[in-house]
Amino acid sequence: MQLDSPPAPSAPSILETLPVPNLPTQDCPRRVRMDLDLLILAIESLDVAGSEALLKVSDQLGLQSVIPGRVKLWRIRSTNPMRRQNQRDPLSIAEAKALTIVICFLAKRLSVLMRQLLLGSQQLSDKQLAFDHHFRLADYLLRFRSLFRARMNPQRAGVIAYSTDEKLNELAISLLTRLLFCTGTQGPQRLWSSLFDGEVV
Repeated sequence: MQLDSPPAPSAPSILETLPVPNLPTQDCPRRVRMDLDLLILAIESLDVAGSEALLKVSDQLGLQSVIPGRVKLWRIRSTNPMRRQNQRDPLSIAEAKALTIVICFLAKRLSVLMRQLLLGSQQLSDKQLAFDHHFRLADYLLRFRSLFRARMNPQRAGVIAYSTDEKLNELAISLLTRLLFCTGTQGPQRLWSSLFDGEVV
């Protein structure tokens, strides 16, 4: 007697809220892999428990089949070609969708802090003062620079471009702006669309 094989597990329904981009393959382009990892790095710099929060939120949102644990999350993030421990495995559309949704969920929690930091950054720039004059902003920038330099490969061309504190500060602040952009209505859809801007066929 031949038994039918069990059906393949369906993707979490929340992933269906994001469209499938029209790409040549179903693997994510290089820039998407880099952007998602850097956005998570910014969240970790805002909240020291950011990586733990990412796992908890993925469980709350029913994304365990895509991000089942810490090791899988590390492997997904290591598809970023800028990393020291770069995984050559592709990043699937489902994995990218899951990260996008979780990033937006966490960004919404941190939106008040991000607004404060961006306002402080603008005020200091207007007065031509160093970021050290704003303790919380300086702390975020210091942590971001430290995490970036610890995790990214200094031999990569994309990393060499951020060899100075000034360039890393600019990157860290631009990531805050992107995170804040995805906290409003249709945040995940807006971030998802921006990730593939110029990539879609």
